Amino acid sequence: MFTGIVTDIGSVLGVTEGNDVRRISIASGYDPASIAIGASINCAGVCLTVIEVAAGKRGAVFDVEAAPETLRLTNAGQWQAGTRINLERALRAGDELGGHIVAGHVDGLAEILAVEEFGDTTRFGFRVPHEFAKLIAPKGSISLDGTSLTVNGVAGDEFDCHLIPHTLKVTTWGDRKVGDGVHFEIDTIARYVARLLQPV
Repeated sequence: MFTGIVTDIGSVLGVTEGNDVRRISIASGYDPASIAIGASINCAGVCLTVIEVAAGKRGAVFDVEAAPETLRLTNAGQWQAGTRINLERALRAGDELGGHIVAGHVDGLAEILAVEEFGDTTRFGFRVPHEFAKLIAPKGSISLDGTSLTVNGVAGDEFDCHLIPHTLKVTTWGDRKVGDGVHFEIDTIARYVARLLQPV
């Protein structure tokens, strides 16, 4: 489990293509001694398992593998050397829950429709596949590229979020532009409520 509070920006060092699994090497500022083999790290919203760790120039270099389902639902198949990604270590018992409960199980890609300066914040407009729109609520939480954000407004399949300057600085959101697809994960509570309301 994660909270959607990004703690580092990683950089892809290299990619190795397997038969159906993609191995990705990521440089980070984390202490390599603190990362265990088998640990989960949220990489741009995707929960990936560490399979190898080494010391790098600024911290840990860790390798993860993206399985076919991950490659189908995310843009991890497009990551290449130099791609910057939001990182978050797994939540530990007793840690501060600063965002909301994030599983790292991406539902799909939300398309960025607008990026607008709005006073001291930046407004991002998004569109999600129709079947997910009913699970997004004004003032609710959503994970976008691994970042816990508050939904500002919803209209049909579209919604928007306002990001403060700090968020743009410490995440990859400052790189985002209209037309980009970002990983989204519906709030866990909304998911279970929707399931409970379905007819048996």
